[in-house]
Amino acid sequence: MSKALTFSEDQIEEFQVKLKDSVFSSVSEDEYHNSVEFGEIVANEILAWASTDGYKETRGLRYTSFEEDGKWIPTPPAYINGIEPFWSTIRPFVLDSANQFKPVKSTEFSTQKGSRFYNEVMEVYQVSEGMSEEQKEIAAFWDCNPFVMNTLGHVMYATKKITPGGHWLGITQIANKNTNADIMKSLEAYTLVSVAIADGFIGSWDEKYRSNLIRPETVINAYIDEEWIPLLQTPPFPEYPSAHSVISKAASVVLTNLFSENFDFVDTSEEKYGLPARSFNSFQEAAEEAAISRLYGGIHYMPAIKNGLVQGEEIGKKVITTVKTKKGDNSHILDLSSVVKPKEF
Repeated sequence: MSKALTFSEDQIEEFQVKLKDSVFSSVSEDEYHNSVEFGEIVANEILAWASTDGYKETRGLRYTSFEEDGKWIPTPPAYINGIEPFWSTIRPFVLDSANQFKPVKSTEFSTQKGSRFYNEVMEVYQVSEGMSEEQKEIAAFWDCNPFVMNTLGHVMYATKKITPGGHWLGITQIANKNTNADIMKSLEAYTLVSVAIADGFIGSWDEKYRSNLIRPETVINAYIDEEWIPLLQTPPFPEYPSAHSVISKAASVVLTNLFSENFDFVDTSEEKYGLPARSFNSFQEAAEEAAISRLYGGIHYMPAIKNGLVQGEEIGKKVITTVKTKKGDNSHILDLSSVVKPKEF
């Protein structure tokens, strides 16, 4: 499964060799080969089902932006066209549809001083002009931009970093390790958090290309300060809602349900990217910091953040009430019958 879903096939193969060596020490050769054969049957069935989710059909489809007051247009430095405009057409895991928890409408665009939208723009600008060092650290910690474009003269190149989903799976790993979770409990956590993240992106992307709202950088450069640059690089897609807020809240709801409401942890997910760890008293606290980081970074208005948290909470609750686990003695068996009927395989 992992080889089919990731680019790092060599790393997966290395892991398989290590896993084989560790397993062979505790089971017979026949038991090992029979187990592998059965595992391959399961993986092939899941991959066959996954191939019908609509992902392949969206490859090669492109979004054409158009200049209209208040609508999103590509932003510096690469001016990349809108990515994944058809992501909402991909089949969700637990949502009834991509727009099941559709957020309230974004604020109506206006450049008139004193209007609600203008005040939201000014909030982004003013916060960026007076940030504390900690606020800058928070923005950098939760940047999670997997494709940062760098310019050096006429040369442009990308820096790869962790994704928002990868960051929250890193937090899941920390929670598993801190509680000495066994393999089944760990799989339960990874599965539920992954489902929350996946459906969170589908739900937020559905609204992004419906609202198609202009980014702060574009408005501020055009109407307030043409030299202004946000602390974080503006992502290449519409502003509303903040997908980071959606998936962070959804993941935190699931993790809180799995572990506890008051769960102290040190988030070391960004250390490999040169950023110091941050401490949190709960998953909720981490999600709220991740959300507000988008204001500090200068890439989202507050409604996108606040309403993104609301949407994320609904999606997280949907996950924990839809995907049930059957818990026996020292085991946690995921029951996905309510999500994927066996006959669909």
